[in-house]
Amino acid sequence: MGLRINDTVPNFTAETDQGSIQFHDWIGDSWAILFSHPKDFTPVCTTEFSAVAQLADEWDKRNTKVIGVSVDSVEDHKGWKNDIETYAKTAAGFPIIADRDLDVSKAFDMLPAGFYLPDNPTPADSQTVRSVFIIAPDKTLKLSMTYPMNVGRNFAEVLRALDGLQTAARENIATPANWTVGDDVVIPVAVSNEDAKAKYGDFTTHFPYLRTTKLPG
Repeated sequence: MGLRINDTVPNFTAETDQGSIQFHDWIGDSWAILFSHPKDFTPVCTTEFSAVAQLADEWDKRNTKVIGVSVDSVEDHKGWKNDIETYAKTAAGFPIIADRDLDVSKAFDMLPAGFYLPDNPTPADSQTVRSVFIIAPDKTLKLSMTYPMNVGRNFAEVLRALDGLQTAARENIATPANWTVGDDVVIPVAVSNEDAKAKYGDFTTHFPYLRTTKLPG
């Protein structure tokens, strides 16, 4: 069975282009984003990793670590980083896991348990390794999304979703469709009108089950 929302994510030891890590220790007290791809030196993934590099300041503002994972080797990762940084026009300071034995890809249910790579694999052999996982400081999975190889991931949406998750966790609210920071939020159904008034002040009742308000401050 695959990972579900609020499951504790797998812990593992792995080699990266920045040395060995133990995943839960690496996360520490931060939020974390693990994003995977099927092979180094591929066109769409190069643009994606460049986008992640360009958002370094945004991840830092949100106390969030990012880490890539690929089925290629540490040496491949180091060589590919040069291309990523050239395309991004900035440093790619995040590590990339060398998942040559596929342990991480299988643990996160991106590949079947019995899957193995053939000699001289192509991206098509590991094309399902195209996922994003957002992980809370308590090491539980809060969001996952998987893309096909021919559609680039939208990391502005990953950033927006991270804002929503962090705001919901901090303020005990939910966020409506297309929400961005500063927009009204949804008051949980379990919160009474009296408690909502005390905590949020004025709010709008659209239906008994749908109330929206501005966040205090």
